[in-house]
Amino acid sequence: MWGLSLEPALDRTDLLAAPVADAIRAWKGEDAFQVAEIDPELSDTAAFCERYGTPLDASANCVIVAAKRGGEVRLAACVVLATTRADVNGVVRRRLDARKTSFAPQDQAVAETGMEYGGITPFGLPAEWPVLVDRAVVETPHVVVGSGVRRSKLVVPGAALAALASAEVIEGLAR
Repeated sequence: MWGLSLEPALDRTDLLAAPVADAIRAWKGEDAFQVAEIDPELSDTAAFCERYGTPLDASANCVIVAAKRGGEVRLAACVVLATTRADVNGVVRRRLDARKTSFAPQDQAVAETGMEYGGITPFGLPAEWPVLVDRAVVETPHVVVGSGVRRSKLVVPGAALAALASAEVIEGLAR
């Protein structure tokens, strides 16, 4: 698919960050997740899509946001297609009931997820984090997401993202 050499993710847990491998092992859905090894220098979305022939509208980005209110900071994930951007200051801020939202600092995102920056994925995130998913991602038959490391990508049914325990599908999350 798209110039990727896909293998069952459970057969190649060496290509997954530890929390991602744990999440896929525990997956209760019927969906089969696949993983592809890639050049880690091409992990960023635009470079990855160009090199591996993956359409941008079949690739999803997972960004970690920090929502602040009254001195409290809560982290959440937003998943949007690569052709769009999460509406962090509008939809996300209102949904998380925050006074201010911003992208989480890179070092915090890496430390809190146990994943590499540029490979963060919604699979294996801390259970208490909301995972806000744009409806367009869910409606995509198969979508490429991070694997928790920069040297591989997961290919999953878009609907699997709606099945995450802490997922909320939001129309208009992305612009």
